Amino acid sequence: MSRRQAREAALQTLFQLELNSPPEAASEEAWQTWALDAAVEEMPLEGKRDYRYAAALVRGTRENLAAIDEAIAASAHDWKLDRMAGVDRNIVRLAVYEMKYGAEKLDVGIVINEAVELAKKFGTDDSGRYVNGILGGLAG
Repeated sequence: MSRRQAREAALQTLFQLELNSPPEAASEEAWQTWALDAAVEEMPLEGKRDYRYAAALVRGTRENLAAIDEAIAASAHDWKLDRMAGVDRNIVRLAVYEMKYGAEKLDVGIVINEAVELAKKFGTDDSGRYVNGILGGLAG
């Protein structure tokens, strides 16, 4: 199982969901599934366990979004949430979900490291340090 690939798919899904409104007839669950399937089509996952993990990350992040955003806003003193780069914002959201709300309790250091790796891959040159700083403040 590749949790990193599942996190990448979840990040792409969260980014897609944030940028696009669902069709009027679509439920939140159907919209999430559609967005995750689109992400997985671009970057296939190794198996059903990875898909389920990515789906749980997306669902849990979206269900706890208000509390997650409140925690990020309290920690990111110099930046308002809406001024953060969309990729960075969704990486931090995903990591906060895993640290505070995830069903499986993961070591905070691992969660932060995985988020930094996502930031290096998908963000700007400064994203890794930025994500590390915000998550370090939240974990402390």
